[in-house]
Amino acid sequence: MNDFTFYFDIGWHHIISLDALDHLLFIAALSAIYIYKDWKKVLILVTAFTIGHSVTLALSVFNIVRFPTPIVEFLIPCTIAITAMINLYHQDLNAGSGFINYFLALFFGLIHGMGFANTIRFMLASDQGIGMGLLGFNIGLEVGQILVVALLLLVSYFAITLQKVPQRYWVIFLSSAVFSLALKIVFERIPL
Repeated sequence: MNDFTFYFDIGWHHIISLDALDHLLFIAALSAIYIYKDWKKVLILVTAFTIGHSVTLALSVFNIVRFPTPIVEFLIPCTIAITAMINLYHQDLNAGSGFINYFLALFFGLIHGMGFANTIRFMLASDQGIGMGLLGFNIGLEVGQILVVALLLLVSYFAITLQKVPQRYWVIFLSSAVFSLALKIVFERIPL
């Protein structure tokens, strides 16, 4: 159980940390078009992201797939910028989530999972239970993401319901901010 709690804590801090800005930005981009009553849709969306993240993390830890770190670190902010851009052009906010949103969350989760793989591969010593470590990490990540989503939905509730900000303006504001920060990170990480 020590492996589980150790890696749960790492997964938790992988999302609940200022060092995890790219992760936080991606969660903000994913949930920007949703409001508090859509919480179930957002949880499914975030879980799809975690599944994708978990798959490539596991494949990488078991040395089945490997990608060059500079390429992965460049692709991660690209996924954030693309998600934010899609939000800016998303016209039907009442639809909230088409199949494409879940597919993108899963697919982009595959890319994000490769980003942490090198770090966790070194942490998982041969005498530790890799399965329990990966499970703990992914559950910690999911719990952290749920907390971030809950806070974002709370802020959107305050803005849209209590302050009467039109939902479209909220989406434009949040997605534009995320897009701007992601684009800055993209330029910083261009592999040369």
